Amino acid sequence: MKRVVLTLAISVLSGGLLSSKPAVAQLLPPAEKAARVRITQGPEIESASSYLTIVRWTTNNPGGSDEHFGVVHYGTDLKNLSETAKSHIRLNRGHPDTVFRVRLDALKPKTTYHYKVTSIESNGKSDGEESAINRFTVPGPAR
Repeated sequence: MKRVVLTLAISVLSGGLLSSKPAVAQLLPPAEKAARVRITQGPEIESASSYLTIVRWTTNNPGGSDEHFGVVHYGTDLKNLSETAKSHIRLNRGHPDTVFRVRLDALKPKTTYHYKVTSIESNGKSDGEESAINRFTVPGPAR
């Protein structure tokens, strides 16, 4: 048994796993931007409660930088969506679609909220698509 372990250790060491050369991360250039980003599903409320509400929507893959954010602008006044929530996402270049999920915290029970969604690159540049304004009502506490 000791001989097998020793042989394995020598194999690992000679294979360069403990090389003195530093590891180099390969950074990919930004992917080609989509000609037009479209919301293909949603937006919709995945779950709603006063402590946690999740808004979900799907777009074609926007391309550009791999680091993106889903953004929800919301509020109780239809004409003043003054609150903003956003969630980080890393695009998968191999998928034609991207699913965004954004968490809204600490909403008031039995209150109607209006919202619209969009997505942005990590540098803050919009992907160019924004949903219509939608609404949902936070349920009251369970009895």
